[in-house]
Parts: sequence; structure tokens; C-alpha cells
Amino acid sequence: MITSPARIFRALRYGKHGCGAGVPYQAEMRIAEIEVTRKPRTDAELNRRHLIAVARAAFADEGLDLPMREIARRAGLGIATVHRHFPARTDLVTAALAELVAECRGEMQASLDEPDPWRALSGAVHSFAEHRLHDRGLNQALFGSHPAAAAFAVDRREQASAMEQLVDRARESGAVRPDITAADVRVCLSAIASFRLAHSATHLHRLVELLLIGLAADDRTSPETSARRQAIP
Repeated sequence: MITSPARIFRALRYGKHGCGAGVPYQAEMRIAEIEVTRKPRTDAELNRRHLIAVARAAFADEGLDLPMREIARRAGLGIATVHRHFPARTDLVTAALAELVAECRGEMQASLDEPDPWRALSGAVHSFAEHRLHDRGLNQALFGSHPAAAAFAVDRREQASAMEQLVDRARESGAVRPDITAADVRVCLSAIASFRLAHSATHLHRLVELLLIGLAADDRTSPETSARRQAIP
């Protein structure tokens, strides 16, 4: 027979027959209370972590417009459970992408810290392309204007500002053509972002190299880019 937690507590507090012999049972009652409440809290935290992991993978594959109900289905949970943890789509998107956005922040800082202006700029473009290949949702959050990614508005501005700094450094050092601006690089990034992933990763990498060749100064390209320039018919 299943005994409810309330009945257990009454038995522990008042004795088997409820006659008030409960003083010796106070410690046991507290232990039982902790055990009963700990499991729901643990289950809730596990569900939350599971939802974040499922959402992160789903957004990477299909973007931020994927319905919440579909994420619930993939997680094997009810939609009510999803909304209990994340009342709005923005809450789930923020939780799912927070770590990835932090990684992008670190990557951009590494580019800013790179002493070679061409390596810094080309490395940032390559990183953007890699994220395009592997994480559609992250690109929408950082380089688009998806309303569900409103929490990352500051990061978007900081990424844009950092890219401008990289372009300015590259132009001032002669690593790129003197007429290249941050707007030109944004056009390149837009071309990468719009690349259809039905094509192979090799095609995307080729597109990136062609774009970088278009940006680079004739006499200031890196050895790698110079070699690729000569190889492209």
C-alpha cells in the first residue's frame, strides 16, 4: 500500500496511532521531509539542464525559430514543463546560448590581442564561417537581429565594434586594400551567413578564401592566402 508523505509525517510526529508520542521522532521526521523535497528539486534541475542541452543542439541545426513544442518533444517532456522553466522563448534562447556567446566573446578578444593585423582579421572571418557551419542559432543571435536573442544585444554591438577595430588595424598596416571598410567586411560576413549549408564545408571554406583574397592587399597577404590566390583559376 502506498503511503502519502503527509501520512508519514503524521506517524513520525505523533506515533503510529496519533497519540502524541512524537518527541523522539522529530529528527526522523526532519530527515524524511528533506528526502521528500530533495528529489523534486533534483528532478527539476535535471529537466532544466536537459532542456538547455536539447535546445542548444536544436537551435544549432535549425535556428532560433524552432517551436518550443518541438523542443519539448525532442526532450521527451511536456510543453508545460518547458514553460515552467522558461516562460518565454527568449529565456530558453538565452540559457541555451549563453556559454557559446561567451566563447565567441573570448575568440574575438583573442583576435584583438593578435599582433599581426592580417592574421587577426582573417582569423575572425574564419571563426565566423566555422560558426556558420556548426551553429545556425548562434549566428542568428550574434550577427542577426532575431527578437529571441534580445539578451545578446550588447554582445552584438561589441562584436561589431571589435570587427571595425580589426578592419581599421588591417587597413592602417597595409594588410588589406586601402579602400576596404568595415562595411565591406560586413558584406563578406553576410555572404558567409547566407551560404546554404546544403553545400559542402569545402565550398564554404573556398568562399571564405575568395572573400579574403578580395580584401587583402596585393603585396601584404599572408603566405597561405598568397598560395591560395595563385591556385585559384
